Amino acid sequence: MPYGRLALTREALPYVAVARHVVADGQIILRTHRGWGVHRAGDGAVVAYEADNTATAHPDAWVAHITGTASAFTPTEAQRELFGGLPVSADGERFEPVYLRIEPRYASSYLVYRAER
Repeated sequence: MPYGRLALTREALPYVAVARHVVADGQIILRTHRGWGVHRAGDGAVVAYEADNTATAHPDAWVAHITGTASAFTPTEAQRELFGGLPVSADGERFEPVYLRIEPRYASSYLVYRAER
């Protein structure tokens, strides 16, 4: 799944934002919209990121969690290409990409078995 949820704090309040992610060169790189301010709130902060495939019909769903320190990041051209095309807009504004890199401290994943019908 190419998108997940980034959890962080903004002005001492919990905040969750959608983000596109890739794993490149052993790094977790996130792309979000500049207008959301996630890159400023996350830079230097401890964050959590979660991605899953639970919305799919696959019989074995999975969930992955990463917790670590985020930093503002300028990806290489090759790393940017891994993200694919840019969204056209976010919240009615032209999408402006910004990037964060997470230095993982904790990581976990698990399978979610669905009940048979």
